[in-house]
Amino acid sequence: MWAVLRSVSSTSLWRGVVGIRGFSSMSKPCVAKVEENLQSADYDGIVLISHLPPGQQPAPFGAVLADAAKIDESLINVGGVFGVNLPSKRFVYAPTGNICPDYDDVRSFADAAKKGVSRALKAGIKSPLLVIPTCEQFKQVELVTVLGALEELYVPIMVREDAPKKLVKPKTLGVYLENKTRASSTVKLANAIEAGRFVARDIGGGDPERMAPPRVEKYVLDVFGGSGIKIEVLAGTEFFEKEYPLFAAVNRAASVIERHQGRIIYLTYEPQDLKNVKETLMFVGKGVTYDTGGADIKAGGIMAGMSRDKCGAAGVAGFMKVVAELKPQHVKVVAALCMVRNSVGENCYVSDEVVIARSGVRVRVGNTDAEGRMAMADALCRMKELASTTPNCPNPHLFTIATLTGHAVLAVGNYSICQDNGPAREDQNSRKLQDAGAVIGDPFEISTMRREDIAFYKAKSAGDDLLQCTNTPSSRTPRGHQSPGAFLLLASGLEKHGLTAKLPVKYSHLDIAASAGDLPHEPSGAPIAALVARFIQELN
Repeated sequence: MWAVLRSVSSTSLWRGVVGIRGFSSMSKPCVAKVEENLQSADYDGIVLISHLPPGQQPAPFGAVLADAAKIDESLINVGGVFGVNLPSKRFVYAPTGNICPDYDDVRSFADAAKKGVSRALKAGIKSPLLVIPTCEQFKQVELVTVLGALEELYVPIMVREDAPKKLVKPKTLGVYLENKTRASSTVKLANAIEAGRFVARDIGGGDPERMAPPRVEKYVLDVFGGSGIKIEVLAGTEFFEKEYPLFAAVNRAASVIERHQGRIIYLTYEPQDLKNVKETLMFVGKGVTYDTGGADIKAGGIMAGMSRDKCGAAGVAGFMKVVAELKPQHVKVVAALCMVRNSVGENCYVSDEVVIARSGVRVRVGNTDAEGRMAMADALCRMKELASTTPNCPNPHLFTIATLTGHAVLAVGNYSICQDNGPAREDQNSRKLQDAGAVIGDPFEISTMRREDIAFYKAKSAGDDLLQCTNTPSSRTPRGHQSPGAFLLLASGLEKHGLTAKLPVKYSHLDIAASAGDLPHEPSGAPIAALVARFIQELN
């Protein structure tokens, strides 16, 4: 097998990989633009988002809705399509419904925008104008509402490539804000975040062949060409066995099929002046392009949907796209996309194997369906090495992002989870991320890494240092989503960089199994918006 370490300048022209078809990855997301005039003739329909009672809407909508409310008591909850004396001639009333200050949050506006845009498309509106009122209760109501509308206007990559006439949606979205002073900055940030979520949805939602590891490589090279992002592509069985042995174990069965061979893709962003860098963000994303479970094969019909097991890496790639768009000067960002297919076959890794990780730790495989932690641990170790030995990585903060456990879904519903090691907890990272996510409508729950989680993986026999997993599903294991973060900490060697170490290193594990989005729905793009609000663009 071939060993490759390919370094590609994002400004250079790159010509394909053998066996990879070209594809239209360069199609663009819908772009929002500021509109200051409701009398503009550029639109054939308006989508009015509001939390106010029908009679309190601004002119000219208020009078129309006040009359409609007299004959329809459900109007404030379900909305409708109405005529209006404007060049657009019609508008969709998309109410948020009553908002309880104790439990509801800004997502009520995003939800209303999605429903309103969907209704507008059904009404035949091809050039919509989104009208957003102010709401003092929520600091970023305008941004969140625009993001909700743009999410509804996403067209899946399978449709764009295979049947573009099947689903045609607007390429631009007009945005009229009651708060004019925030219009330009709001729309700019919304477009940047949506550009990232577009990438995440493409990679995360693409089917297993379309987004097999070599084709993710091609997609990433296309997307980041000319962006200033440095790209390094790692491939080859012998190379992985030497440098990333845990990843190599997962990749073993797929490695015999050229179109399924694994890739680790590094993306690096550095601002113009490293002296301004206050923090180095280092992300490792789980990119399991399809998860059969391996030798511990998924049975009983639960394998369907496992093409979404790459949404962690997809989210990391999407976050890097936002970074490329905004070019922040206060952070350096390094990302690793661990793209691998967990196939089953005569060459697959099996339980009871002992694999020596990059960190030197001997890992006994307990269940091949716990492949995500295996795929990420060596790359996390590499990030630890960079963080602890490289002088141009000031104040490093390491992350793993993964659709890792079914337990996360049971524990928190459809929310992302953040779990910190000691140094990250001392920095109050989880709380800050939760607060940032609340502001931008990309919420987080907080979990804690405890001594039981560390003990769970300690050696059970003299032949190994760590047990990778037990045979009980995470959904039936006590602390089923908390403990995998401890494995990653131990397998990467990060436990040697805790609070009392000579060089403490912040590490946070994000489990997005609950928030990433399952079929038949499109991927959500979580947790890109929350990470942007936490680390890139402070919101108030």
